[in-house]
Amino acid sequence: PRATGANVILTGFMGTGKSTVGRLLAQLLGFRLVDTDQVIIERHGPSPEIFAQEGEAGFRAREAELARELSTQSHLVISTGGRLMLDDENAAVLGATGTVFCLTAPPEEILRRVLSDQSGPERPLLAGDDPAERVRALLLERAPLYARFTAIETNARPPAEIAAEIADRLDAA
Repeated sequence: PRATGANVILTGFMGTGKSTVGRLLAQLLGFRLVDTDQVIIERHGPSPEIFAQEGEAGFRAREAELARELSTQSHLVISTGGRLMLDDENAAVLGATGTVFCLTAPPEEILRRVLSDQSGPERPLLAGDDPAERVRALLLERAPLYARFTAIETNARPPAEIAAEIADRLDAA
């Protein structure tokens, strides 16, 4: 049986359902949900502002600081920014405190979800002439790093079913 206080970490590309599934999973487990992008925005302002003022290195430093902080806590479902767990140190620190699942979806579905999410965050990575090609290129580039984690396919599945599958896998572990 799993360590009952162990955290659950959700990673994966933007638009794979980390925030939605994370919220449902936290309810199922009776854990607190922490969305790392949301925490960074609350503490430091919107991501585009951090990138403009401190560059990507500044933003990644904020993520690493938050990963270390969260690794000292328990009973969390941690929904990470799309790149947070691609950093070896962040993956090691958070992976030591719980189980990591990588939510996946095909590029076309990711694009559909992200483009239909009008209230969602700004997606600077998709700026440009061909967002579909950008999604495919980034997925290909990140695939070997995401492959380190247990994959959970989210395409054509209700978020509640995905959350239930993760909870079942935790109980079976």
